[in-house]
Amino acid sequence: MALGQGAGMFDPVEKLKEYISYPSVSADPAFAEGMKGAREFIGGLLTEIGFAVEYVPTELHPVLVAKRKGNPDWPHVIIYGHYDVQPPDPLDLWETPPFEATEKDGRLYGRGTADNKGPLMAHVTAVGRLLEAEPDLPLNITFVIEGEEEIGSHNFKSFLRRHSDKLAGADFVFLSDTGIPSAEQMVVTVGLRGVVCFEVELTNAKVDLHSGMYGGVLMNPIQGLAEVCASLHTPDGRVNIPGFYDEVCDVEPWEREQLKQLDQSEAQFAEFLGVKGFHVPPGYTPFEAIRFLPTLEFNGFGGGYQGEGSKTVIPSKARVKISCRLVANQTPESIKPLVFDAIRSRVPAGLKVKITEQHESTPYLVVPPDRSNTPKDQPAVLARAFRATHDAVSEIWGRAPLYLREGGSVGLIADLKKELNLDAILLGLFLPEDNLHAPNEGFNLAVMEKGIVTIQEILRRTAHP
Repeated sequence: MALGQGAGMFDPVEKLKEYISYPSVSADPAFAEGMKGAREFIGGLLTEIGFAVEYVPTELHPVLVAKRKGNPDWPHVIIYGHYDVQPPDPLDLWETPPFEATEKDGRLYGRGTADNKGPLMAHVTAVGRLLEAEPDLPLNITFVIEGEEEIGSHNFKSFLRRHSDKLAGADFVFLSDTGIPSAEQMVVTVGLRGVVCFEVELTNAKVDLHSGMYGGVLMNPIQGLAEVCASLHTPDGRVNIPGFYDEVCDVEPWEREQLKQLDQSEAQFAEFLGVKGFHVPPGYTPFEAIRFLPTLEFNGFGGGYQGEGSKTVIPSKARVKISCRLVANQTPESIKPLVFDAIRSRVPAGLKVKITEQHESTPYLVVPPDRSNTPKDQPAVLARAFRATHDAVSEIWGRAPLYLREGGSVGLIADLKKELNLDAILLGLFLPEDNLHAPNEGFNLAVMEKGIVTIQEILRRTAHP
């Protein structure tokens, strides 16, 4: 029997189709039944392969904890996933029903196929096959599957604090909620950017005013907000806030060398995105800037009349939504005062400012073994698992993995590090064309099967050093 196969195991593709059929949208209370169905479905699969399953209540959606315990001296891995998905809107842009998985040309389409039901199914299948082949595998495994990742994992940190005993003795976290550049190249993500999100509102008059009667004598909140926003960057693309870059973590030479191995040119990247070119600070390629630099971005800008035709008013209020992506060594606590003070100091006279804080997360960085900056006290099991990952990927994918930071944020990884002092191995499985968070989300089934075999081998090698 070939590695990865199991005589009595379920068909992961058919199970994934069923999993997709539960519309588990955490953001909308109307999908409560879908959330419950998805949670119980994946819990049933884990029960089927021998795990003791528990649904731990939170203030919103329960966290599923499934344990396979053995000798406490065995290595202990936590496998993380989430059962919630993004809303399917806009529905008219879907070519297939979002919650009726459709298989076509080696891909499976449906909401959640790539984020995160497909990758999680790969982990469940790999564990099932491995335990079927080796029932006495010397490895403790705990699945932790939450239902709020797509809305910021608001209750996950409190879950970790209240129920740390359920995860006691773990050595590292293993998950697949990151991407790879192609179906031929595996990437192990070693860094994630943090994020600070907030809204700035400028107000002048107590109501909207007639622009003919009052125009030219009042500071228009839209104009004032535009001036503030324009001041927050220099022409070369850097964030124009004193101290913003002071804590930025240095980029190691090995990281730049890894990044150079990405088989993609700037021209190809621009074509894929549908843009004419890039606007990055001097000294950085767009690939480097995404991974190594912090940002300040405007996510939404509004004020005054937004409908068809014209309505000549001076608006009472204008607002902008801003997010800052943070890199290693930066923290939300250190960046917020710098940004907020700069904004307040640049508001034109006569306008009132209100800053509303929204969600935030801390950046994360882990260094694989045998690198120039690997911590001398790196836990032995974590180092073993990293080496198992390197060897398994090299054999199964035909080339070594790349170890790259990623531009996105997965705040719960930093929470696990802060609350439980656990580092993570993030094995990417979704592709750029998988349309995460967008209509026509899909998952490459060949990547899924290769991922299953890879995960199985990583766990086997971790159990047997």
